[in-house]
Amino acid sequence: MNAIHVDIAIIGAGTAGMAAYRAARAHTNSVLLIEGGHYGTTCARFGCMPSKLLIAAAEAAHEALHADRFGVRVKGLAVDGAAVMARVQRERDRFVGFVLESVEAIAPTDRLAEKVSFAGANTLVTAQGQSIHTKRIVIATGSIPVLPPLLNGLGRHLLTNENVFDLPTLPKTLAVFGAGVLGLELAQAMSRLGVKVKVFGARGGIAGIRDPDIRNYANRTFNEEFYLDASSQVKAVTETNVGVEIEYLHRDGTWQTEQFDYVLAATGRAPDLEGLALNHTGLALNERGVPLFDRMTQQCGDSSIFIAGDASNEAPLLHEAADQGRIAGDNAGRCPDVRAGLRRTPLAVVFTDPQVAAVGLNLDQLNQRFKDRFATGFASFEDQGRSRVMLRNKGILKVHAELGSGLFLGAEMFGPAAEHIGHLLAWAAQQRMTVSSMLEMPFYHPVIEEGVRTALRDLNHKLDIGSTVIERCMDCGPGA
Repeated sequence: MNAIHVDIAIIGAGTAGMAAYRAARAHTNSVLLIEGGHYGTTCARFGCMPSKLLIAAAEAAHEALHADRFGVRVKGLAVDGAAVMARVQRERDRFVGFVLESVEAIAPTDRLAEKVSFAGANTLVTAQGQSIHTKRIVIATGSIPVLPPLLNGLGRHLLTNENVFDLPTLPKTLAVFGAGVLGLELAQAMSRLGVKVKVFGARGGIAGIRDPDIRNYANRTFNEEFYLDASSQVKAVTETNVGVEIEYLHRDGTWQTEQFDYVLAATGRAPDLEGLALNHTGLALNERGVPLFDRMTQQCGDSSIFIAGDASNEAPLLHEAADQGRIAGDNAGRCPDVRAGLRRTPLAVVFTDPQVAAVGLNLDQLNQRFKDRFATGFASFEDQGRSRVMLRNKGILKVHAELGSGLFLGAEMFGPAAEHIGHLLAWAAQQRMTVSSMLEMPFYHPVIEEGVRTALRDLNHKLDIGSTVIERCMDCGPGA
C-alpha cells in the first residue's frame, strides 16, 4: 500500500472542511480532503435545515389553530404526521443533495473516504494502515451528540437530532432532555403539531439565554404551551416494550411516573476528536481534549496543525464554522506566514416562537470587560404597535452600550422577528456604531423594528446622551 504525500490534509468534509479545502487550494493544488463518515454537512443532514422544516410545519398548524383570534374560523384542522415527516425528509434530502454535488465536483484525486488518526504531527494513518505524509493539517471533524448517563442503555426509543428526522410519523408523546437551542426548537415544534411534550432541563438554562430577566420571561412563555422544567430532577428513565417510563419530580412538588413514546436527547454535542490519537501530535489540549488554538488564526500552538468548525468547540454555528474553515485553510496554505482572519461580530438565533437572538458581547462578558462601565436599554413588545397587530406581542429586548463613548456593545432579545432584528444589531456592532448614530438610521412605521428604536432611546437616555424617553411618542406613530 503506497504512502500518500500531500501539502495539506483536511480531516472532515463538512462546512468547515469544505471551506478550508477551497481556501487551501488558492495556495496549492496538493490538498487532500479526508472524510471518514457520510458526506453532507451537519446543518443539512441533522441540524439547521431539517429542524427548520419541522418548525415551518408547526408554524402553519399553530397559525391555523389560533386564527380565531382574528375572527377567522378554521374548521376540521388535522395534522397528518406522516405527511409532515415525509416533507421534512424529502426537502432534507434535497439540501443534502446540494452538498453532495459540491463534494462530487472535487477531483477524485483530492478526496479520500477513510477514517484516519495521527501517527505524528505531520503523519496520518488510515484504518487499513496507509500512511499520509503532509506538511500541514486542518482538523474539521465536527461534533457528535452527548448523552447523559441517565439515558445510557436506552435503545430504539431514544432519539437524537441525528435520527429524529427519520421518524415515519409524529409520535403521540415525547420527553425532551435538554432545554437548550435544539431541545426547545424541536419541543415547541412537536407540541404545535399535536405531540404531548415535556422538557426536562438542567441547571436552569433556557435556549442559551444569559440575561436572567429574559430567561425568566421565556420560561413563563414556553410553559404556556408545554411543560418545561429547566432545573428538573429525574430519578429514573427506563425503556419498556412500548416506550420509555420516566420518574421525575413535577414542578408542583410531587414525584410522578409517566410514559412516553420516545425520549429525545438534546443534551449538547461534543467535538468529534476521539479516535484521532491527538496524543501523537504533541499538541497541548484543554480539559475537554480539544487542542489549544488561536481563534484569530485557528493555529494550534505554533504547530502546522489548524482546527476549525465544531471540532474547535467554540461556536457550533454554520457561519462560524465557514469562517473558521476559511481562516484555517488559508493559513494552512500560507504557513508559516500565518495571519489573523476576519472574525465577525457574534450572532446567534434560536428559531422558537418567540425567537431568541444574541448579538455581540453577552451579559457575562460585559460584566467581565465593562464592569460598571456600561448601560442597558429596554423595550417590551407587549404594547408594540405592529406586534400587537399581528398578535405576536410577547417579548423583551435589552441593548447595551459603553458609558462615555456610547459605543454599542451587544444585545439579547426574546421576541418577534428576532432573527431580523439580530442581523441589524450585529451589523451595527461590527461597524462599531454608537447608539446615537444608530438612532439616526431610518425606522419605518409600523414595523416591529420600531421596538429597537424604543430600546435605543432608553439606552441613550441612560448614557446621559439623549433626552428623557417620551411615553407614547407620536412622531413614531401609535404603539411604536
